Amino acid sequence: MDKVLCPGRPEIYQTHKRRAVSKICFKEDVKQRIQRTITKYDMFKPSDKLVLGLSGGKDSYVLLDILSQIHNPDKIIGVSIIEGIPGYNKPEDIRYMKSLARDRGIDVIITSIREYVGETLYEIVEHSWKSKLNVSPCTFCGILRRRILNYYGRVLGADKTVTAHNLDDTAQTILANIFRGDIIGLIRQNPIFRYPNSKFVNKVKPLRYVYEYEAALYAAIDGFRFQDTECMFINQSPTFRAKIREMLYRLEAENPGVTLNIVKTVDDITSNMINRGFIKAVDLPLCVSCGEPTNEGRSICKLCELLGKVGIRSPIYQVNFKEYARIMSIR
Repeated sequence: MDKVLCPGRPEIYQTHKRRAVSKICFKEDVKQRIQRTITKYDMFKPSDKLVLGLSGGKDSYVLLDILSQIHNPDKIIGVSIIEGIPGYNKPEDIRYMKSLARDRGIDVIITSIREYVGETLYEIVEHSWKSKLNVSPCTFCGILRRRILNYYGRVLGADKTVTAHNLDDTAQTILANIFRGDIIGLIRQNPIFRYPNSKFVNKVKPLRYVYEYEAALYAAIDGFRFQDTECMFINQSPTFRAKIREMLYRLEAENPGVTLNIVKTVDDITSNMINRGFIKAVDLPLCVSCGEPTNEGRSICKLCELLGKVGIRSPIYQVNFKEYARIMSIR
């Protein structure tokens, strides 16, 4: 696709490539880029069992659609996590994503933060406000979603968990780690970095080189029904990440392709460091409180630490396996 001129009528302009292509060529370009990314970084093999995180947004739709074409749907199980944010997790949106997955031969388990912890995200954030803990709601949400997805990945026997983080998401995380001077965090973002731990299911991000605007266009072409409400926390006090996002938007508008260049350059540098043995993944320690994997040098995981600080000292840390058992019985 990259080496051949699109024969169709120009309909979509890809700013970072400075070219206009038809809708068909555009979708094929996105698909091929995702396939090349998976192959280049050996993200997963044809025989691998995958647990796919489905948020219900445009990015997870694109990943769902393309993975169902290039990987055996019988080897994919979706997991959709309800955060518990007033007005945001609409039942119709959840049913819609589940039906889209079913149409592609993929079963979806619907779970929630309340089911895992015992309280919704909103309730956890309320505790945080009362405790005057200076932690963004997005921090709680991100940690909880990662934990729950890993939990399901492990109990479902997945070889990898797969998330729909796009290029913009990846670039923001990379720059945040650079600005904080967090070299370990930067290395962990590399797509070939893997942790050797039986309780940790390594995560891969096939949309790593797909712009957010491209995911939105792909979904729109397919007639995807976008969510009509935003998370109520999105416009609260700007997080460090939100500031980086706005900076990147400005840079990309002035220099199309700069976001892709940042991610590819850092990926090349950190891949070289990993391949030459300068950085080696260690067996992750287990949290003394919950027994789940935590980062190097920690005895208690960040989730237990944060929940303890807001007064939640006995989280449930379990899930309802009725839906899991039903899906397993028909596979």
